[in-house]
Amino acid sequence: RLGRKDSFVSKAKNVEGYLPKTSMPISQMIALFASNKFTVQEMVALSGAHTIGFSHCKHFSNRIYNFSKKSPYDPALNPKFAEGLRNLCANYTKDPSMSAFNDVMTPNKFDNMYFQNIKRGMALLASDQAMVDDKRTKPFVDLYAANQTKFFQDFARAMEKLSVHRIKTGRKGEVRKRCDAFNHIST
Repeated sequence: RLGRKDSFVSKAKNVEGYLPKTSMPISQMIALFASNKFTVQEMVALSGAHTIGFSHCKHFSNRIYNFSKKSPYDPALNPKFAEGLRNLCANYTKDPSMSAFNDVMTPNKFDNMYFQNIKRGMALLASDQAMVDDKRTKPFVDLYAANQTKFFQDFARAMEKLSVHRIKTGRKGEVRKRCDAFNHIST
């Protein structure tokens, strides 16, 4: 049941509307996942993938620079964390590759620290922060922050469900020899 074929076409514009954006309101995120038959709990569990990887500064700069007339950064952010990000991303407009780890505590370890971090005001992305602030998602953030085993179980189930979502069958796709390249380039 696991494994899937990739499309013969790969264009960033085709992703629009299928993945949440970093600044998407939580209601829109929930609706997007629901339209693809994913529950709120599955959405939160899948967001736990942010425990590894990084985000480019441009995707959260609006939270750390000129946030409002009252605050230079989003008050939901831990002040020391916000200052660290402001220093790290100081030249992001000149160097768009500048980025920060999504999970600054254990950036190369798949664990539940991401959920613990976002509860402490250390969510890089507005979409991650929104999960702490919304009554529909907060119970799952709290659950996964407290129970790594439950996060692992729910993440595994949600990933398995995602792996078979809208799969290509027959001649509509190919199993790639390399995930970053088509097997044959048609002209």
